[in-house]
Amino acid sequence: MGKSLAVSPLAPARFPDLPVIDGVTFATIAAGVRYQGRTDVMLAKLAAGSAVAGAFTRSATRAAPVLDCQAKIGGASDEGAAIVVNSGNANAFTGRGGTDAVEAITAAAAETCGVPQSRVFTSSTGVIGEPLPHERITAVLGDLNGKLDPAGIEDAARAIMTTDTFPKGASATVEIDGKTVSIAGIAKGSGMIAPDMATMLVYIFTDAVIAQDKLQQRLSTHTETTFNCITVDSDTSTSDALIMAATGASGVDVSDNEDFDATLRNLMLDLAHQVVKDGEGAQKFVEVAVTGASNDTEAKVHAMAIGNSPLIKTAIAGQDPNWGRVVMAIGKSGAAADRDRLSIRFGDVEVARDGWRSPDYSEEDAAAHMKGQNIVIGVDLGLGEGACTVWTCDLTHGYIDINADYRS
Repeated sequence: MGKSLAVSPLAPARFPDLPVIDGVTFATIAAGVRYQGRTDVMLAKLAAGSAVAGAFTRSATRAAPVLDCQAKIGGASDEGAAIVVNSGNANAFTGRGGTDAVEAITAAAAETCGVPQSRVFTSSTGVIGEPLPHERITAVLGDLNGKLDPAGIEDAARAIMTTDTFPKGASATVEIDGKTVSIAGIAKGSGMIAPDMATMLVYIFTDAVIAQDKLQQRLSTHTETTFNCITVDSDTSTSDALIMAATGASGVDVSDNEDFDATLRNLMLDLAHQVVKDGEGAQKFVEVAVTGASNDTEAKVHAMAIGNSPLIKTAIAGQDPNWGRVVMAIGKSGAAADRDRLSIRFGDVEVARDGWRSPDYSEEDAAAHMKGQNIVIGVDLGLGEGACTVWTCDLTHGYIDINADYRS
């Protein structure tokens, strides 16, 4: 897994210039948790009073760091906080040893950073089932604390990567009452990506003022239409974590501000799309837009059935407009559907209408759309007002190559 991978053809041209978020500093180091010759531990330190919210995998085999974070989210936020992340080892399915490792890391980070242990949040990503050599992490915390840098967020994005081929970052600003509020986020994720949440770690920071409960509500709401609407391979990780911190340094209260709310959601969607664009072996970015369902929930069931179908994803990889496979996915999803009301399009090309092949269907035009990097599959069920859009990628030999020797 330590071998270098070719950068995804869907990657952005460069890592974006992210603004400094007052109240948070970063440091990274090569601790040798699993990888050699690259950074693999990140520390973020948050100013006193920072509100911290989170969303986590609902896997029944959640990793020890996830369970620890879930227990801590929502606690008192008067004092400072810290986030410690390692790559290379997921500290998942590690029994009591995994819990002990989290205890050791959070205790050491609390002492080193001068924050309560109840305000130290940890994440681990990588191989499942191997004991975490936590002493390699605790041994470098002093060095990390000594070189914290408010401009170190790009290095942090690189330190949390596993099979990612590029670091993921996004930022946004919003003007409120003549003052600027900034948001910056980083993410990792490439495989084992599916909702609940879609192996993915995300850290978002803002200098806005907002109470913890309202921050949590915002984060949970937007997670459902962003990170929980992406899929690479239908596999839900043991370790997914999304943590957001609001330092309050700007002095601007965004508790009821709709512009901030929309800006945050757009940033989360940007990061979610980047995760899909780095899907293991991905060559194409795919949007699945379902309308006309009985309700939004059923629309999502249909959309995910399409987005997770290996037959559809391999057809996309082969640039084949095989819309019969879309019909198959809708029929098997379990949500309500009526064959004779169903319409399907690839991009702007209508391929089926009201349960039949469209009279205007052009195989040539549909095939031309499938040759692009950005594919859109549109489905209208003709049953109601329910709608949902999800995002996925194609399924190529590259996915097999990466995962066949993931532990080598």
